[in-house]
Parts: sequence; C-alpha cells; structure tokens
Amino acid sequence: MEQQPKQRKPRVWTRRIVGLVLLLVIFNLGIAVGDGRISIDRTKPGGASSGLPNRLNYDSTNQVYKALKDNYDGKLNETQLTNGLKHGLATSTKDPYTVYFTPHEAKEFNSELNNSFSGIGAQLGQDKDGNLQVIAPIDGLPADKAGIKAQDIITSINGTSTSGISVDDAVHKIRGPKGTEVKLQIVRNKNQPIEFKVIREDIKIPSVKTKILEGNIGYLQITTFSDDTDVLVKKAVTEFKEKNVKGIVVDVRSNPGGLLESSVQVSSLWLDQGQTVLQEKRGSTVIKTYSAQGGNSFSGIPTVVLIDGGSASASEILTGALRDNNDAYVIGEKSYGKGVVQQLINFEDGGQLKVTVASWFRPNGQNINKKGITPDKTIKITDADAKAGTDTQLQAAQTYLNTKLAQ
Repeated sequence: MEQQPKQRKPRVWTRRIVGLVLLLVIFNLGIAVGDGRISIDRTKPGGASSGLPNRLNYDSTNQVYKALKDNYDGKLNETQLTNGLKHGLATSTKDPYTVYFTPHEAKEFNSELNNSFSGIGAQLGQDKDGNLQVIAPIDGLPADKAGIKAQDIITSINGTSTSGISVDDAVHKIRGPKGTEVKLQIVRNKNQPIEFKVIREDIKIPSVKTKILEGNIGYLQITTFSDDTDVLVKKAVTEFKEKNVKGIVVDVRSNPGGLLESSVQVSSLWLDQGQTVLQEKRGSTVIKTYSAQGGNSFSGIPTVVLIDGGSASASEILTGALRDNNDAYVIGEKSYGKGVVQQLINFEDGGQLKVTVASWFRPNGQNINKKGITPDKTIKITDADAKAGTDTQLQAAQTYLNTKLAQ
C-alpha cells in the first residue's frame, strides 16, 4: 500500500523562510560600516542622548529571539545572536562611523589603527551612492603596486559582486594569508571594468617617512596618525634641524586619519602654544578646544601641505590648523571631508564601541564634513602622470617653496 505523503512540508518551508528573514533582520542590521577614516579621541566619554530610558525593554526582542529559536532551520549559538544585537544597536544610529566591535574585531581594528595588519594595503569606504570605494591605497604596498587608485570603485571580490556589501565584510573578504591572491574588479571614472590580481602581504607600516629634496627642502610624509607618529615626527625635527632645511613639504595625501591627539601634536610643531588646532562641538555648544602644546620647532619655516581625495579626518585637522593659522600653503586636490570625532569605549569582554561623539571645526569656524578642504592651488595627477611616475603635486610644492625662499 502506497503511503500518503505527510502534510508538513509547507510548514517546514514556512519555518525556513521565517527563520531566514529573522536572521537577516538581526544580522543585516548588525553589520556596521567602518571605513578607517577616523579621528579617535581617547578621552573619557561624556554626554548622552536625551529622552532615552536607562535600560531598553527587550520584550519584543525576546519575541523575535523565540521565533528564531523555534523556527530557524540552521545552526545558531548564543554568542552569534548576542553579537548581532550589539552590532544592530550601533547600526541603528545610521551613522557609518559608529560601530560595535566584537573582541576579535576590536583586536583587528586596533592592529589596523596602529598600521599592523595583513592584506593589500588599501583603506576602503563607500561613495555617496553606497558603492565600495578605495579611499586610499597606501604607498608602496600591494594595492598601490598593482595600480589601484584612490576613488576606484570595487565592483567584485574574487568574482562575487560587492553590491550591498558592508565595508567591514569587504575588508574581511579582501584580507587573507600572506602570499595568496585576491582578484578585484575595479571601475575607474565610470569606464569599463578592469581586473586586478593583488598578492596579499603582512603589513606593518611606519606612519612617517622623511627625505631631503633638492633645494634643502624637508619632505615629511605622514601615512596615518597612529601611536608611533609623535616619536617619528620628533626624529624628523632633529633630522631637519641638523640639515638646516629651508622649507618643508608635509604630504598627507591618501592619509585616512587616525588618532586626534596625534594630529594635535604634529600641528604643534608649527603653531605657537595656545593657538587653536580645532574645536569640538555638540550642536552649537563648544565642548572642547584643542590648542597647540608648544615646541613649535617649524614655526616660520615656509611649508606646503599636500592633500588629495584620500586625505581625511586627522589629516584634515592638521591641514586646517596650519592653513587657518597662516603656517602653510595647501596644494593638491580637495580632501575627503570627515568632520566628526569618535571615542573608543572598551568593554570587559574585550569588545569596543567606536561612537561618534561630536563634530570638529577648523580654527576659522568651518566644519568640513562632506565638504572637504579645497587647496589654495588645485593640481591633479593624471593617469599619464602616474604611469610616468611624475608627481606634479610635489613638483608644484617645490616650485612654490623655491619661489618663496628666493623672495
């Protein structure tokens, strides 16, 4: 006798669909966008959103959890679900710079902040349309050597489309063991896609490089503002004084930012003690003013700051401080435009919250968020220039300084 089929299949599929939807709700909301363009303020957090209760009511959340637990046709664990909720709380702000990190993610984030990570050596973000964008390939590292440029759009990673992907997910997909290959499809200037094959490397980058240019001009390149920046810049001060440099080029092109305190320390090399570097505001209220700390070793030395579309956050703090206090001339292309400040809040389990706490304003009173800093002289490096190894922006800086020194 033929057995009649059981009438449970629709219920199974219903459970699967419900479970998948709920899983997406928890985890897609839990994916935070973090692009590395940061000005981290490590002072004690202050202030709170008004009108919120001291504790959230989790009754409705527990209803979702129970539905997921009872219906999801797959494997879940408590840590996975809890982390999804924490990610979701940060993402609910709709602020791309407010991000929750699990203990593992926090470790990776801090390694990257201090220039120690494994991958291709490029800072990623999103453009105004939500496309995955290269903010800054780091000089001399795999992405840069492969020919990838700032503002390139990454449309696929190893053949998988990046449509709808978060920056964090993209970073995890691009990173991998040293010596392995990652394939990136790039769209540049809305032209036909180009495929790049990039070999991953272990990356540990000193944040400062120096050299002496023709005409006894000191060249100071700052790739990020990290824990070692202050020490390395002080070494540059000694070197430049010993060489009796007549002018200085500060190169923060493709510098995505870093520690706010570091940008204040570097700015202080030019500014008199007490001069304003930046102000932090919540709404229209000034909550903190950062001033030059003294030790203005470079005061009075003609200086050019080089910027481009990959110069962001702490790079823009330095640029604005020197420009507004009449200590530097700015050459290059308009900077990225990130005028908000984050604080890192540590939790007992090793997790962290990177949370936007204020907007920052230049000494001239401007907030550059989503606007950037327009250089005094705009110079672009064309594809032909880049291919030929011709740095027209640096050449313009040298010409400006030589002319000024000859006056």
